[in-house]
Amino acid sequence: MSARTKWLIMAPTGLLLIGFGLCVFSGAGYDMQTGAPFMRWFLKGTYSLILINGGLSIFGSAIRFRVMIDTRQIIRQELKRRLKEVNKKRKAPSPKRDGAS
Repeated sequence: MSARTKWLIMAPTGLLLIGFGLCVFSGAGYDMQTGAPFMRWFLKGTYSLILINGGLSIFGSAIRFRVMIDTRQIIRQELKRRLKEVNKKRKAPSPKRDGAS
């Protein structure tokens, strides 16, 4: 799978997990405030933190792939520019010398 495909899959997935984890976290906080049993809001809160941290981890990996894509593009552009300069120097006519030798 290419870096671009990985980025396109991982970035939205990470954001969805972060958002879902925050929603579950909010629900756990509500349960705690309304006096729900300890284990209910504790497990819900733990689950939400797992989702949030997993989402952050996946999104961080997606950022890494995006940086790789951008870096490769910059390197390719620079190499292409240098190759054009080298080709221009090779094709440029050498200055002709006067016949006085």
